[in-house]
Amino acid sequence: MSEAREQALAEMAFCEAVLAKAGLNVLTETFQGVDAIAAWDHYPAGDVFDPASGAQWFYHCHPAEEGAAEHGHFHCFLRPEGRDGPIHHLVAAGVGEDGRLLRLFTVNQWVVGDDWADAETTIPLLSRFDMQMPRPSYLVNRWLTAILVAYEDDIAGLIRQRDGVLGAHVAPAGGIAREDRALEVTSELVLRA
Repeated sequence: MSEAREQALAEMAFCEAVLAKAGLNVLTETFQGVDAIAAWDHYPAGDVFDPASGAQWFYHCHPAEEGAAEHGHFHCFLRPEGRDGPIHHLVAAGVGEDGRLLRLFTVNQWVVGDDWADAETTIPLLSRFDMQMPRPSYLVNRWLTAILVAYEDDIAGLIRQRDGVLGAHVAPAGGIAREDRALEVTSELVLRA
């Protein structure tokens, strides 16, 4: 295991442990001040953006499904030219109700409406995701940053797999694969059942 990955996994565990001391987790921190959680809404409202790195994220959940382990997921992006520049989806991190990381996955372009970039353009952006913002929670921001460091090679593989899936996908009626709503998740790494 590389030293960077080992340190990032330790930072994830540290953030989780500090929150747990107060009976909290990354979800309770993300939802602080929220009275009711609604499917599809972004939390926090307006997303989180770090102007120094161009990192951006939001959390959302889908309508509850019986027996589903995943509560929702953090969508992580990078804006390499700043807030008004193009936005590129890097990865989504699915978590359970306890805030524990369950899976990492990529999505088709229509899902997040980002500015499309192929794998070889997107992968170098992974190391630039460095969320150093105090709100909504410094610990949540550091935890997400640590995920992208700890799983950087895995995420790069998911992004390459995304491109392969999209390249092989035949959209109905000669449509564009990146716009085909029948194809949502393009690659996935399950970390916990």
